[in-house]
Amino acid sequence: MPRMKLLLIEDDRQAAEYVANGLSESGYSVDRAADGAEGLALALAGRYDLIVADRMLPHLDGLAVVQALRAQGVTTPILILSALAQVDDRVKGLRAGGDDYLTKPFAFAELLARIEVRLRRVSRAEPSTRLTVADLEMDLVGRKVTRAGRPVELTAREFRLLEYLMRHPGQVVTRTMLLENVWDLHFDPQTNVIDVHVSRLRQAVDKGFDRPLIHTVRGAGYLLGEER
Repeated sequence: MPRMKLLLIEDDRQAAEYVANGLSESGYSVDRAADGAEGLALALAGRYDLIVADRMLPHLDGLAVVQALRAQGVTTPILILSALAQVDDRVKGLRAGGDDYLTKPFAFAELLARIEVRLRRVSRAEPSTRLTVADLEMDLVGRKVTRAGRPVELTAREFRLLEYLMRHPGQVVTRTMLLENVWDLHFDPQTNVIDVHVSRLRQAVDKGFDRPLIHTVRGAGYLLGEER
């Protein structure tokens, strides 16, 4: 079973190493960001089960990071860490979109327990009917796709292809994975059918935008997400 993936946004190197090491020893996979801008970029490009974000960060404040993620439709649970312990401070953090607020200094055992509680709640929640990667959004019920609010017209096969890519954001998806999960083929017919459909999908999703989301990873496959 793959390890749950967490993002830790903390500018204090010593604190970040302490928390990241503890979480790794507890069985989690941890990515780290040292400022708000880097943390926001990672959170938008990657797929995380939970985000731990310090409130006072360089370049982009922690609350601004939370608000930006919520504005982009990112529903990943966010636990805010802060030395600001007043009730008003905690309320601001929760109203910005945080799911929990833990004041510094804290015991690592409490942080770990709060993370476990949040992840249990997510695992019991109803499956989402929307997928979001950066400014690309897919409505699984209405079978609609938009990018930055602009409708994206797709064929049924292109929709299925994009759905698979969006369920694996930031990951390299191989031809074999696409053949088995999008075309229901368990052998390679040695045709360019995947290349053709990806090319059409790229035209529909990326044309007219400065930042492409669909990338070819030479010799490996394809990746959906913003370039890091």
